[in-house]
Amino acid sequence: MSLTIAQPRPSLRSAAPASTDLGTVTPIRPRPASPAAVAAAVPTSPVVAPQRNRSLPEGTEARGFALYVGLDEAKAAAAGTTLAAVVEQLKALTAQLVPGAETYAAVAVAAEHSGGRDVDVVRLALQDRSAVAARKQADKPEPEETGVVIDISRKRVALDGEVAPLTYKEFELLQFLVLREGQTVERAAIIEGLWSDGEDETPNERTIDVHVRRLRSKLGAFEEIVRTVRGVGYRFDRHADVAVRYASTPSPDLF
Repeated sequence: MSLTIAQPRPSLRSAAPASTDLGTVTPIRPRPASPAAVAAAVPTSPVVAPQRNRSLPEGTEARGFALYVGLDEAKAAAAGTTLAAVVEQLKALTAQLVPGAETYAAVAVAAEHSGGRDVDVVRLALQDRSAVAARKQADKPEPEETGVVIDISRKRVALDGEVAPLTYKEFELLQFLVLREGQTVERAAIIEGLWSDGEDETPNERTIDVHVRRLRSKLGAFEEIVRTVRGVGYRFDRHADVAVRYASTPSPDLF
């Protein structure tokens, strides 16, 4: 024997909304508490003194702030908006957070294709003090160097800021001695090191003396940086007024 349970057929009519009449519901009324209990239940907030901005000098107060936004019209358009729309929304947000707060917007204008980060251009155009100070520091000319600067990387010698008119071979001769600082280099070693490629006519030892003499004449008051060791050759010793700038990679003349 089988038992069949008849399922009710769904009605095509929408069900009537349940009654929301709460008139028959009796609210639960709490017992009135004593005044002492009410006072004990209310939390008391401690009085917090306003925190002072430590970056402000003594005797001053903050009256507002400047928000520099680095954004040009092209970037705004790519995001589906405009500079004017962004400004209006920022002003509306400020009014919402602090009703009655006054706002002022200024657009930073720069020459086309001036380069640099947008926010840095804005700060400089609106004369932000730290940005202006940084630009002045960057534009400040470097102090002129005095003494002798032997620049191995750029293959030049400067005397009190003026480039000495050394020929290529004269610079090679000076560099050959500088890279062997503190060592006495024989004339034969100079000939082998600078004329071994066969491109120029190989000089004799007396010709080396002529090359050194010409080099010294162009060094002027600093000619003594190339010293003569009688009967042996020449050497370079570091002096307080001589600076040597080496290349980032070792010179092929290093041994």
